[in-house]
Amino acid sequence: MKRSKRYNNAATQIDRVVEYTLEDAVKLLKQSATAKFDETVEIAMRLGVDPRHADQMVRGTVTLPHGTGKDVRVLVFAQGDKVKEALDAGADYAGLQEYVEQINKGWLDFDVAVATPDVMRDVGKLGRILGARGLMPNPKSGTVTMDVAAAVKEIKAGKIDFRVDKTGIIHTGIGKVSFDEQKIMENVKTFINTVVKLKPASAKGTYLKSISLSSTMGPGIFLDTNASDYSN
Repeated sequence: MKRSKRYNNAATQIDRVVEYTLEDAVKLLKQSATAKFDETVEIAMRLGVDPRHADQMVRGTVTLPHGTGKDVRVLVFAQGDKVKEALDAGADYAGLQEYVEQINKGWLDFDVAVATPDVMRDVGKLGRILGARGLMPNPKSGTVTMDVAAAVKEIKAGKIDFRVDKTGIIHTGIGKVSFDEQKIMENVKTFINTVVKLKPASAKGTYLKSISLSSTMGPGIFLDTNASDYSN
């Protein structure tokens, strides 16, 4: 893969065979992020699990203490009083049939979908569209609930849904490079701690095989995988 001059210059600051402390990694991350926009801080965790087995699927949610730095657009599928409740809580869109119709026509200008249980029969018809994009409301992630106000507020405050992919890797954004170092570190610690607590009982051997941080356009920086280093 051909890399840009900017990427190659950033990569010279990082030793790819070293596992850095979290503090040193975050310093390097901010130094190597030289794009002209506020890059996302991304974390990639390679886990010692086999996602082909249901009892080793690692999936969960976490509310980052300092949010993601992203303005998350929330759609709530609901009827009656729940529509106003969702909008009052900060949802960008709320309703049912009008949004089902728009989505069937190709509209997808939202980042997270929430639904009340009573409308899931209608929302389920969008499974082919929403499921392929990871947008389908799910009780396990707290996005199928009657308490739509609480769900919207948590999402807007920085709650994210994550799951291990078929290769055993969790990859997600956990902040912005413009955050100060302490905020990035606290978001990283919270995320890693959450993943550690979700270790399946059936997972054998080393659970945290590797952890790396990167900015959107920057090279990966490997962290020391000693889980005790990330205690809050």
